[in-house]
Amino acid sequence: MRRVKLTVAYDGTNYHGWQIQPEGDTIEAELDRHLSELLGEEIHVTGASRTDAGVHAMGNVAVFNTEARMPVDKIAFAMNTRLPSDIKVQKSEQVPDDFHPRFCKVRKTYRYQIWNRAIPNPLVSRYSTFYYYPLDAEKMNEAAQCLAGKHDFSSFCTAKPERPNHVRTIFDISVKRDGDMITLMITGDGFLYNMVRIIAGTLLRVGGGQMEPSEMEDVLEAKDRGLAGDTARPEGLTLMEIEYL
Repeated sequence: MRRVKLTVAYDGTNYHGWQIQPEGDTIEAELDRHLSELLGEEIHVTGASRTDAGVHAMGNVAVFNTEARMPVDKIAFAMNTRLPSDIKVQKSEQVPDDFHPRFCKVRKTYRYQIWNRAIPNPLVSRYSTFYYYPLDAEKMNEAAQCLAGKHDFSSFCTAKPERPNHVRTIFDISVKRDGDMITLMITGDGFLYNMVRIIAGTLLRVGGGQMEPSEMEDVLEAKDRGLAGDTARPEGLTLMEIEYL
């Protein structure tokens, strides 16, 4: 028996998220089905990040156990001949038997993109959120810096009873404009449910002038979801990388 780690990239537009659902295609279901057919045994992957419907990834991670004798590094190439064009395995490698993608010390990096112009652009619409009111990216970046460090992020998550601990550490966070595209980059030791999208939605309020940058710290300290902005749309979010430490 060997444990195999896959690094997976996907366009989440046409999927109901990562996790298997009663109805609708998911990333996990596609991987399970094609791995089972390829290796001739029933395979169920365990994912590192259960991304929501419409969210993308450059480097999500999944692991599975197999008794198949196929060289581990060839699994990625073999899978990519079977998978649909919007899901591709970037790397396959053997890992220790006790490796678990969700219970290790990590650095996760997410990107959230906002197309900020009066007119939408169909060439970027799958991977960015369209926002036509003018946004001040410098004020958004100023507000974002209040979130760096170790904090209770209760104001920036959709609460789940099974996850009462809302303390997380953000190592790096920035908001930058390049032409009409505004990009939020955020790296942390883990993220709560909808955390990045709620941060993005709150920063949209700052950029649009509905909040001052200094108010971000007040929202953080209040631990009150009702004070933060809306949950931003999913298409702007991409899981860029999971680094295991």
